[in-house]
Order: sequence, then C-alpha cells, then structure tokens
Amino acid sequence: MSADKSQVKLRFFTREKDESLHVQDTPVYAPIALKRFGLSEIVNHLLQSEKPVPFDFLVDGELLRSSLQDYLTKKGLSSETLLNVEYARAVLPPSYLASFNNEDWISSIDMGDQRIISGSYDGIVRTWNLSGKVDKQYSGHAGAIRSVKHISNTRIVSAGNDRTLRLWKTKNDSTATDDENVEEGKTLAILEGHKGPVVSVDVSDNARILSSSYDNSLGLWSTNYKEMNNVDPMEELINSNENKVSTAARKRRKLALKDGSIRRRAPLSLLESHQAPVEQALFDARDNTVGYSVSQDHTVKTWDLVTSRCVDTKTTSYSLLSLAQLPSLHLLACGSSARHITLHDFRANSSSKITQQQLLGHKNFVVSLDTCPENEYMLVSGSHDGTAKVWDIRANSPMYTITRQDPSVQKGVNDKVFAVKWAQDVGIISGGQDRKLQINKGDNIYKN
Repeated sequence: MSADKSQVKLRFFTREKDESLHVQDTPVYAPIALKRFGLSEIVNHLLQSEKPVPFDFLVDGELLRSSLQDYLTKKGLSSETLLNVEYARAVLPPSYLASFNNEDWISSIDMGDQRIISGSYDGIVRTWNLSGKVDKQYSGHAGAIRSVKHISNTRIVSAGNDRTLRLWKTKNDSTATDDENVEEGKTLAILEGHKGPVVSVDVSDNARILSSSYDNSLGLWSTNYKEMNNVDPMEELINSNENKVSTAARKRRKLALKDGSIRRRAPLSLLESHQAPVEQALFDARDNTVGYSVSQDHTVKTWDLVTSRCVDTKTTSYSLLSLAQLPSLHLLACGSSARHITLHDFRANSSSKITQQQLLGHKNFVVSLDTCPENEYMLVSGSHDGTAKVWDIRANSPMYTITRQDPSVQKGVNDKVFAVKWAQDVGIISGGQDRKLQINKGDNIYKN
C-alpha cells in the first residue's frame, strides 16, 4: 500500500501509568497537517474512550507545538519517516492566582499543616494562611534565613547566614484574629556546628534533619533536641587565647549570651567530602539512611547517613545550585550555574554516562527545584532570570513559564526567583527578590 504523500506514518506510545490510556502498538497513517488537537482525536479514537482525554505529544523528546509537517521540515525529515510519537495527558497552564506581600526578599518556601512557611532575608520565619495573612512570625536568627522546613504541626526548622539552625515550637492556634495576636514562636533549641552560612535543610520521616553549608560540609541532626549533645556558648572563648579570637567570633558569642537561656545542641555528625560550598542536601525519598548533595565543586554526592560516608560522586563541569529527586524514575534533577537542569541517575553503577539528560530554557542560575505532587515526570524550577518554569522531563524544553505578576517588578532589577514549592492542593508557590509570595495554579493539573 503506497502512502499518500500528504500522510505520515506514526507509532503512538505512552508512559502513563493508567492502562486504559495505552493504545495498541500498530503504526497508523495520519494527515501531515495535523496538530495536537487532531492527534488527540486519533488517540482517543484508538482508545475508544467514551469521554475524550486531551493529550500533549512528544516527538523525540520535543513537545509538538505545531503541525507534523512543520516538525518534519524543521528536522529536515521526509514524510516517509516513521515517527515514534509519545503522548501524555495534557496539563493545564499554571495560571496566576494570587500574590502576598512580605517585608524582605524571600529565600525559602515550604508548606505544612495548611500553612505556607516562608524564610526571609530580614531573618524572620513567617507562617501564612491561604488567604495571605501572616499567622505567626518567628524571630531569633541573627542574619538572613536561607532555608525553612515543616517538621510537624508543632515544629519548624530554619537555617541561615548566622551559621545556625533553629528548632521552633509552633502552636496549633487558628483563632488569632488581628496583628496583636501574632504570637512569636519560641526557639526550642539552637543547633550549632557549621562554620559558614547554612543554606539548605531537609527533614526525614525518621526525625532527622540534613543541612548543607558554605563551610563545605553537611550536618545531620535530630528533630528532638534531647538526642543531641549540649554546646556551651562560652567554651570557644575560654579555650582560646583572648587575642586570637576574631571580633566576629566575639560578637557572635555576645549574641549567644543574649540568647543565653536557649538550649544549644551539636550535630549527630558532620559529613565532609565536598571541596566547595554545598548548596543543597536531601534525604532519599524512599530510604532515610541515604542522602544526596550538590555543590559548587561541580559534584553530586550520595551519602550513607548511618556511617556518615560519601559512597558515590558524580562530577559535572559546572557549579550545582539546587536539587530535587524524582524517585520513581531513579533520577536526581540538579539546577546549575550554566543555566540548565541536568538529570542524573543516582544508582551508583547506573551508567558511565554522568548526565542522562539536560533541560534547557533558563537564562540565568537555576537555584530552586521542586517536583509535582500529581505527576512523577514533572517539576518546577526557579531562576535568577526572573521566571519559574514547569517541565515534563520527557521533553527537553519547558512546558510553561511563570513570570512575576506584580506591577512593581522590573525585569532584571528585582525579579530574581529564589524559591519554588509545588504544594499539594495549593499550587506552585514562588518567591524572591520582589518580596512577594506568588501562587500559580498547580493542583488538578490535568485538562478534562
């Protein structure tokens, strides 16, 4: 049977988990002028679905944004080529929902107990309700906060440029009405041990905290201060000759005495192997005895947290600034200073190829990553180029770009994005230099 010149031979396949969305593996001929909608109709016809499902299409890792003909022309292919076309359920654009005003730059965002938690450069941790009101403020850090994490509905951990982590006690009190009632949270313990700014924290399901610092190390701590050893704030001064102590150290100790009544704790262990500042550390989503870290020394490291040893190192050729895990795909996504996101298979002997794939589209450092709660292939990234981008890692270019919506934002002046969080039932929350928590749609992501 000779193929009509205006047709092209296609083989459809999908990686969707839902078996009812799988078509038979037989090639079909389709008009070359078809775009996404027409291809969706063909797949739905092949699936014999009662209610049509909209699909997105990928050819060779590229989202099909135009007709098949345009794709063939762009790639210099003839219409006699057999195209392997992957389809995936179409995802709604992350439309803008709301912005909340903060006092200073936002460095970190987390979600817990129906509250948004933000860390800010003014040294204050804030919890927000979903209508944009600050529930509580936690102040105590002596410098910018770089990372916050929800532990439970009574605990938060934060870390900052003052080289410490703080465990906070939160009250579950949603009856506070006006600003007078914003109760200051109390510091349960100050966690000391790092010698440089602490820029990321992660919390595991077995009550452990993993921190990463500009002193080139990772710290392992407990969410229960009783499990860690006491630190005496005066020890440093007593043990060292008065002349040898730097003014900065003296100043820090003065501040420490001001917080004299607060208990101080030392790490369970410090993990050393990186040769430069460690930008982010994570627990493995499925095994809390394993950790991962990325650093300005260009490496991704895997750690055995029981023995505190580095068990695997993958070396790239650029500084790595952010990290997220796609557990079901055995991939780590790393944001880099070279403006791209690289995907690495973290199984130790997975392959000699360090990078499985690169996602290209940002125009500046990629400093924050988070994964989609509803789709194992999707993630969101935040960058100093002023955007957050939504990716499906089956394609190597972004699906959607989220820009800053507030009119006060000037491109290249105050639009850097420092933090993104893809929160279940809330959406994509982003924050940065514009001092705004911005929320974009990111729940119920599938088009019906």
